[in-house]
Amino acid sequence: MKNPWKTKSNKTIYDNPWIKVTHREVVNPGGGDGIYGVVHFKNLAIGIVPLDADYNTWLVGQYRYTLDAYSWEIPEGGGLLGGDPIDAAKRELLEETGITAQRWTKILDLHTSNSVTDESGMAYLAQGLSFGEAAPEESEDLVIRKLPFSEALAMVMNGEITDALAMVAIMKVKLMMDQGLV
Repeated sequence: MKNPWKTKSNKTIYDNPWIKVTHREVVNPGGGDGIYGVVHFKNLAIGIVPLDADYNTWLVGQYRYTLDAYSWEIPEGGGLLGGDPIDAAKRELLEETGITAQRWTKILDLHTSNSVTDESGMAYLAQGLSFGEAAPEESEDLVIRKLPFSEALAMVMNGEITDALAMVAIMKVKLMMDQGLV
């Protein structure tokens, strides 16, 4: 489909190693002048649902500065644009939980908030788990929680998990279970 938007100007307002924010003067699909702010992410959002043979999973809890609130999530992190996302997924799972996996299944691609950002994300199901020591980054003060997958799903349904990537990945794994794919 043809893009109905026209960009008249594009000015960088803010730039750091993780994001770039631009202000754009545009002509909208109806032909009127307008503005658009775009947040460009310099990494992919990567999430992992680890699942053992007994259908347990692992969540990580941390205080999220941007929300000023505590958040329960699946293990998540960033992957380089143009890099192999499975390498980032393996690194993040090990770093945040100490878990490695023998089997990896890509379960979804998503755009996190496509009205203001171009951020892309993806999630994996990790199975055939082995356990070691977590080694989170200095900026991560994580609590690791092992629980039955059904409890993680209940946390999504009752609003305890609000992170978009975690919610969608957990719900996708549930659908895959219901279809006999897991």
